[in-house]
Amino acid sequence: MKSFMAKTNEVERKWYVIDAEDKVLGRLASEVSKILSGKNKPIYTPHVDTGDFVIIINADKVKLTGKKLEQKTHFYHTGYPGGDKHIPYKRIMEEKPERAIEIAVKGMLPKSSLGRKMIKKMKVYRGSEHNHEAQKPEIYEL
Repeated sequence: MKSFMAKTNEVERKWYVIDAEDKVLGRLASEVSKILSGKNKPIYTPHVDTGDFVIIINADKVKLTGKKLEQKTHFYHTGYPGGDKHIPYKRIMEEKPERAIEIAVKGMLPKSSLGRKMIKKMKVYRGSEHNHEAQKPEIYEL
């Protein structure tokens, strides 16, 4: 018996809306990464992007457990000598809470061209409004 391998042009993609209100950041990010990579589908193929589109609303109401809001920092390097940057999550959540979700989900996706394609299928919005009604998204319950 031959193993099934999905092909890119045969994959049917759905649109899902996830309400992030009162959800824990890491748990939300792990579920979203599964949807984006297609691991929740029976046709999952590791080398093909079989995932669906995800719209996340109410990103400003996502929670961080424990003392993470005060203690956790996001680290990145500019590429220049001495260019390491540490941004506290308290500042990220005040200024751009969408960015906190993007950082968490991106870290859970493959670090390759496939992962970069997957992250483009995620749209994050601060409030409860989004402009993707034409795609007829389904509500996804976590």
